[in-house]
Order: sequence, then C-alpha cells, then structure tokens
Amino acid sequence: MGAIRTPRDKWVEEGLRALAAGGPEAVRVEVLAQALGVSKGGFYGYFRNRAALLDEMLETWERGVTEGVIERIERDGGDARERLGRLFDFVGAGADPVTNTGVELAIREWARRDEGVARCLRRADNRRMDYLRELYAAFCPDEGDVEARCLITFSLRIGDHLIAADNGPRSRAEVLGAVRKRLLD
Repeated sequence: MGAIRTPRDKWVEEGLRALAAGGPEAVRVEVLAQALGVSKGGFYGYFRNRAALLDEMLETWERGVTEGVIERIERDGGDARERLGRLFDFVGAGADPVTNTGVELAIREWARRDEGVARCLRRADNRRMDYLRELYAAFCPDEGDVEARCLITFSLRIGDHLIAADNGPRSRAEVLGAVRKRLLD
C-alpha cells in the first residue's frame, strides 16, 4: 500500500497561514512541510517551486474572497438586507483560512511591494465593491448613499482590526452592531 499524499489544497492553506503569520517571506517549503507533518518531497509533486505555490495561494485567495464568498452568500437567497447580514456574519467570523483577516492584511502589505500582487488585490477589491453596490442598490435609491455604504462596509472589513481605540462605554460588538443596523436601514 502506497503512502497517502498530502492534498494540494493543504499546502495552499498552510501557505496562507504562514503568509498571515509572517508575510511572503515566511512561506518556506521546509516550514510548511514541518507544519503539515510531512516531508518536503510531496510539495514538488504539486508545485514546480515556491513561486508557483505563492501564485496559487494568491489565486486561491482572490477566488475565495470574491466568487467563493458571493456564492456562499447567494446560496441561501433572501433579499439584499438578508444577504448583507449573512455577508457581515461570514466575513466577521474569519474562520476560513482563505478569508481570514490575517491573510487579508498580509496580502495588502505584500501588494505594497509587488506589482503583480497589487493587480490581484485591485481586481478582488473591485469585485467585492461591485457586489456590495449590487446589494445596497436593491434598497438604496441614491447612488451617493450606495457608494458611501459600500465604502463604510469595506473599510470596516479592512480597518476594524487595525483600530486599537476603546469604544467608550460600549463594547466593540455593540458599536459594530449599531453600524450594521444603520447600514441596513
């Protein structure tokens, strides 16, 4: 009986975890193999080299944060407010290795130094903003209001984790709940 190979997607997921923890420099074949509890030989059955893994990680991230999230939100139907509510819940949970905030922030930092990553990030951000526009436009007749809600929503996704300020007498969850309520009114 032959040895069971570590699936390709496990290498990509572990690469995304390493990226979140330490940026692209932390994505090393030896380190990933150790984290997966396997030899690095299996890596080369899937990837030509480290650069090929980084490319696939980026493609997986872009697909996951755009079409993957949209398909997940659309699957259960409902009106635009219900879908936005599911979107807020899913993105806020951050349980998925592809959509987790650490990966999001690491890719944004990486994009500052790599033009190819910056192009990927712009495509992903534009697709996500287009989806938000579609949802908000379903109940907001004013285009300016739609754009403002989209920018606030997207800014919260990216920036909430960077803000260290206290929220006065309220918890962060209470404040985010109030923002959500206002966005969905």
